Amino acid sequence: MGSLHAGHQQLLHRACEAVPAGRPAVLLSVFVNPLQFGPSGDFDRYPRDLDADAALAAAAGAEALFAPSVAELFPGGEAQLTGVVPPAALRQSLCGPGRPGHFEGVATVVCRLLALVRPDRLLLGEKDWQQLTILRRVVADLALPVTVQGCATVREADGLACSSRHRYLSPSERDQASALPAALRAARTLWRGGMASAALLTASLRRDLEAAGLAVEYLQLVQPSTLSPVTAASGISLLAAAAGCGSTRLIDHIFLMNRPPIVAIDGPAGAGKSTVTRAFARRLGLLYLDTGAMYRALTWWVLHRGVDPADAAAIAPLLVDLDLQLESDAGGEQRVQVNGHEVSEAIRGPEVTALVSTVAAHACVRAALTGQQQAMGQRGGLVAEGRDIGTAVFPEAECKVFLTATVEERARRRAADLAQRGFVVPPLAELEAQIAERDRLDSTRAEAPLCQAADAVELVTDGLGIDAVIQRLVDLFRERVPEDAWPGPAAP
Repeated sequence: MGSLHAGHQQLLHRACEAVPAGRPAVLLSVFVNPLQFGPSGDFDRYPRDLDADAALAAAAGAEALFAPSVAELFPGGEAQLTGVVPPAALRQSLCGPGRPGHFEGVATVVCRLLALVRPDRLLLGEKDWQQLTILRRVVADLALPVTVQGCATVREADGLACSSRHRYLSPSERDQASALPAALRAARTLWRGGMASAALLTASLRRDLEAAGLAVEYLQLVQPSTLSPVTAASGISLLAAAAGCGSTRLIDHIFLMNRPPIVAIDGPAGAGKSTVTRAFARRLGLLYLDTGAMYRALTWWVLHRGVDPADAAAIAPLLVDLDLQLESDAGGEQRVQVNGHEVSEAIRGPEVTALVSTVAAHACVRAALTGQQQAMGQRGGLVAEGRDIGTAVFPEAECKVFLTATVEERARRRAADLAQRGFVVPPLAELEAQIAERDRLDSTRAEAPLCQAADAVELVTDGLGIDAVIQRLVDLFRERVPEDAWPGPAAP
């Protein structure tokens, strides 16, 4: 809405880097939206300085500034405008009850701007978390062809989140306002010490804010994606506050996350999981856990020892002292060892590929390797890919994706992979039959069958390049794990 500050400047810098290939064209819209101000709001006195905004936008990399008037944006008048009403569930907490009609006004104008501009990507700050969550939902529900990207909150030196309304504050009020982020940090310290109760955390937060002379409007602990109040912090929780400082309304929040995030990427063989998962993990600063390589390594060991892959009783003794090692080399490629044998290339051969489903179907095998994987994931901070990660290994993962492709596409990829590794390439029809049969076996086995978790997002990769798939994974991750909670190396 104009009166731009360092937070807006950072959004523009991020927008200039948003598209992997080439610099995108970046447009900034400035519009003080009358629909989102209540009858007693500050629409008339909201700070406006379009010349300064244009200068900041140009310096930050914007190629165009769109600053329509109310008459230009609502040619038929506000009364004739089709309104957009976000789901009630997302408006019943935090700022919603105290600002009736606000988010309807935001959603209506943003949809109007998106329809006029038709961008590929919309960047918004995570400071206004409820607004970001609502706009993501509106875009999804209306199937608008735009990706909504949240960007980390930009703060001033004392921790106060940047806001245009800070121009209202007197010097003494500005000092007073810094008590809000300080109180949130103090609440996080209590949480880290074991205080998970929403009632206790908000009571402590209230005491600190009132002691600083701030007028508390609300204090809530909510689940970030649904904005539903919770009684105790678990997983990722959002502790949010709104308070008055003089005549200025301040909002802020802090995320409480009990461990680094886990991403579960499942899907059938040949969907390209390993390739994109490795790159995705590096981009987010997470460890890569290739569970498929673990099952392949065990299958190689079974064959190496001359054991029948279909004989669970014969395989069980091999699990007792099984030593599986997954490491990354200097180039970021994963190296696999089983009981001292380097098998990184051998486990990708046709013989192992043909029998890995048979070995993986045994209950003793699933139990042993699932236990190893869960032990690796206790500290979080990893991306795991396989066939049952989101359903059996890490059902509590923050982000779950079912990565797949058509049988025909997977057969083409398998043929290219075999040729690159120097193996004989069977006819495509034969590869398609093998892949379809493996899908059938994996999805119908009694132990941990291949299936999409109820809360996983399906991502079909036909026609998508590796960079496009990775970007889509990043976008899905960021819908569930904000930059404010897990910055990762890609965030500023």
